[in-house]
Amino acid sequence: MSKKALVLLNMGAARNKDELEVFLRNMFNDKNIITFKNDTIRSMFASLLVYSRLNKVWDNYKTIGGSSPLHDFTQKLVEKLTIIFPEYYITTAMRYTSPFSQTAIARIKKEKIKDVILLPLYPQYSTTTVKSSVEDFVEKSAGEFNITTIEPFYKNETYNKAICDEIVKVQGKYNDFHLIFSAHSLPQKIVKKGDPYQKQIEEHFDLLKEKLSHYATNIKSINLAYQSKVGPMKWLTPSLDNMLKYFKDEKVIIYPLSFIIDNSETVFELDIEYRQIAKDLQVKEYKVCSCVNDNETFVEALKEIVSL
Repeated sequence: MSKKALVLLNMGAARNKDELEVFLRNMFNDKNIITFKNDTIRSMFASLLVYSRLNKVWDNYKTIGGSSPLHDFTQKLVEKLTIIFPEYYITTAMRYTSPFSQTAIARIKKEKIKDVILLPLYPQYSTTTVKSSVEDFVEKSAGEFNITTIEPFYKNETYNKAICDEIVKVQGKYNDFHLIFSAHSLPQKIVKKGDPYQKQIEEHFDLLKEKLSHYATNIKSINLAYQSKVGPMKWLTPSLDNMLKYFKDEKVIIYPLSFIIDNSETVFELDIEYRQIAKDLQVKEYKVCSCVNDNETFVEALKEIVSL
């Protein structure tokens, strides 16, 4: 049987300041993110955003050592999947930083592979994530491959077990924590145009709430909020900073619902920035769960998902 390629898709992440500029420029030039119809206007607006935000975002990166952990975790995941899927050539394609789709395509061509499976490492579908990443790979591959794309997998039982296991581990023996699932927010205008992200986030939240009920965790409450709002437009609510206001003198656990791999929005935004907000709001204790990353239960989930 001919070998197939399995390509893990993600946004990418910065490993130094130059790469951070590349990330921001590519992201703000993405027509799925900045939805201006005119490419020239979008490019000019992207340059303005990069100019105004680069140094501030880099200061944030410096607090986590100047590099996102996303690439290291992704490489570990590739290594584990290579062991359980010897029949696949496994590689990665990042949307906004290297290795880009072009690099993955060149590697696959070198292996003389024609059948390609795309695995977006986003559990829920959004035009800003899955569509953008898949569209980019398909466009760059220019009809060279037979491409299959794996659908969002937020309903997979084993994946959800990996999430619940992490929450229970962070909770420990205590039964006085409130749990907040924090999902990356999205402008409401994108949802109104038919993006299914919010609906799938809410479905995922309900599934996890039900699954946790079988763990006998005695969590005091389970809540859903959204992080990462930028700019004056209306975004999905409730925001995480507003949600935290309800937990003065209480203990909270945060789980990053829309991320598979830890990145700057989990290790900086959730674990540092929102931790300070929680402290200012007199939240008694604040804990952040790791993403599933390359843990063994998630690898087992991917074995099921890819084999379907």
